[in-house]
Amino acid sequence: QVHLVESGGGLVQPGGSLRLSCTASGSIASFENMAWYRQAPDVDRQIVASISQAGATEYADFVQGRFTISRDNGKNTLYLQMDQLKPEDTAVYSCNAVKWNPQRRRPQITWGQGTQVTVSS
Repeated sequence: QVHLVESGGGLVQPGGSLRLSCTASGSIASFENMAWYRQAPDVDRQIVASISQAGATEYADFVQGRFTISRDNGKNTLYLQMDQLKPEDTAVYSCNAVKWNPQRRRPQITWGQGTQVTVSS
């Protein structure tokens, strides 16, 4: 029943930066994985970056070296630092979290509502 809320999106010029936040209504320490996804019109949803409970990170090739994913368990928040933004980064960015549900014996996947990022001059 955890809720995720993204913030930090907006309009930025090419080459600029944004920091997205995904704040959970409860503890994120027990999430086995958290990730950022993005979806642009007429394009399938893409995974951008992920971070495991242990802190291992993975990045899509198209953001490698430009974006940084991190999590602050004390603030129950997932972050995506976005630098060197390009027009093709324009999309709705959403966070998700995965945690094992022992009652249903299946993973529980939670999505935020998304935040719009627009990169344009």
